[in-house]
Amino acid sequence: RSDIPQYCVYEEGQLVKTVSSLQSYSGQSTTGSALQAVKSGSLSDMVSFYLGCSFGFEGKLKEAGIPVRNVDQGRNVSMYRTSVPCVPNGVFCCPLVVTMRPVPAGFLDAAVEVTHQNPLAHGAPVHIGDPALLGIPDLSKPDYGEPVEFQPGDVPVFWACGVTAIEAIIHSRPSLAFSHSPGCMFLCDIPDSSIRTLPSESPSTESNPGQTPICLSFSHNPLFYSLVSKSAAASIRLLEEIIIDDPGQRGIRALFVEDELLRSCLALSHSSSVAITTGFPTHYMHSPPDETDGPPGAIAMATMLLSLGKQVTLLTDSRALEMNEAMVTEAVRKGVLKAAIPVVAFEDRGPESALHFLCHHGDPSRPRYDHLVAIERSGRAEDGNYYNMRAINIKHLVDPIDDLFIAAKKIPGITTTGIGDGGNELGMGKVKEKVKTLMPKGDLIACNVPADFAITAGVSNWGGYAVACGLYLLNTCASHQRYLRRGLGLDPAASRAQLQDWSTNLPSVQKEESFLATLVRLGIRSGKTGNLGMEVDGLTFHPTHSEMINRLLDATLEPRT
Repeated sequence: RSDIPQYCVYEEGQLVKTVSSLQSYSGQSTTGSALQAVKSGSLSDMVSFYLGCSFGFEGKLKEAGIPVRNVDQGRNVSMYRTSVPCVPNGVFCCPLVVTMRPVPAGFLDAAVEVTHQNPLAHGAPVHIGDPALLGIPDLSKPDYGEPVEFQPGDVPVFWACGVTAIEAIIHSRPSLAFSHSPGCMFLCDIPDSSIRTLPSESPSTESNPGQTPICLSFSHNPLFYSLVSKSAAASIRLLEEIIIDDPGQRGIRALFVEDELLRSCLALSHSSSVAITTGFPTHYMHSPPDETDGPPGAIAMATMLLSLGKQVTLLTDSRALEMNEAMVTEAVRKGVLKAAIPVVAFEDRGPESALHFLCHHGDPSRPRYDHLVAIERSGRAEDGNYYNMRAINIKHLVDPIDDLFIAAKKIPGITTTGIGDGGNELGMGKVKEKVKTLMPKGDLIACNVPADFAITAGVSNWGGYAVACGLYLLNTCASHQRYLRRGLGLDPAASRAQLQDWSTNLPSVQKEESFLATLVRLGIRSGKTGNLGMEVDGLTFHPTHSEMINRLLDATLEPRT
């Protein structure tokens, strides 16, 4: 009743006063309509909740050498009411409140690890990056506490806050309730080290260090970081290493950029609506001119994204619209694709066409998609033409879908991925200087249009398979799932039904062989040889592609530590 410096008193959800003691509410009668239910000794009938506080980990941050700006500036921590709703329970329903601490970018991993080890003091951050993504309009105007000044290179890091309980009181409107005044905390006599234990349903990081999360950025506009456990990140990095195998001896490893797969998967995991484009009409003398590399990887990504609850659209050339619709129909019928997805074409009707295609009513604040993926999609070269690996111009067969990737660079909230195996694919402009220098005829064929992430693979389809596997790994990672939920709700493992659905929608030898047969029936040929048969880029499905699929599945489904 007098253990903290200041209490808040609420009547019908309204703050009526602050007091230094609650003694007056115990053992005495009170008057007033709002307090009629409060009788002598009523505090003994009330329930008290002691919530962890982020102040509990500030000492640990300082021990790790991490600046704590609010302490250094002699200010209370900044606290903000977000637009993120808490999980409702009975009459309790309110927005999440968070604390914010500016952390130098180079200390983010350390800050995440230190606070992850203090789960009873809110644990790891629930958001790192742009405050607008939490519905916070202005960091200089906290709802509770005081504003804290940033230093150059600082990143805003947000943790769940016990002041959320005050919001629960305000929204549930009990006749009488008490809380601490923000910043006036209860100090217990239990040493911090004795409560640094994880809930029983979560594995201890001391016995399982692979569960410690690491922090990676995946967007600069807006600034957005995500968390993933060390073990899940290691598994995705293994996938990235597997797909760089180069049986065609193209020298593709020279284009490899580390962690592009991991960052792309993180961006896709945070997305809600994804557009995937594919199609490389290398066989310009045939009808259809397309190749068997690209569509299988696109469908593999699409079905995993659907399994995770994302909206997916397949984007193609006008000339190939019917072929892609038939491809999707057959994929659904054969169980390769989880459900039908829209197939659309992009037409250039003027300078604003790309903006109107990507955003509702051409409004950059209302993007229709938050991620674009190009896999084995012919990419525009520096001279404005489109070239196959033999340096033949195929521009007459290609719609300007590149314009969407260019426009997306200027639209906040849209990230992009390019997957390729030669450097002339859409999105591989990110590594164009390497392509020009190291790939045959690279100075002519190199794609000039970059993506945020450029995934290099020995065969582009393998990159699509790896993305599907990477998404599975992220969604079975407790650290990443907690971050996606903003730390809200219980921390359950995925249900058996969910796991079964996700694993069913991973690529498999049976599904990919079946889908390749569909492409062959549609007249789609192998890229390198032009053969109308069960091969991709001149490599037969058995053993090359089937073995690759099994290697990726083994790396994905192997138990992690």
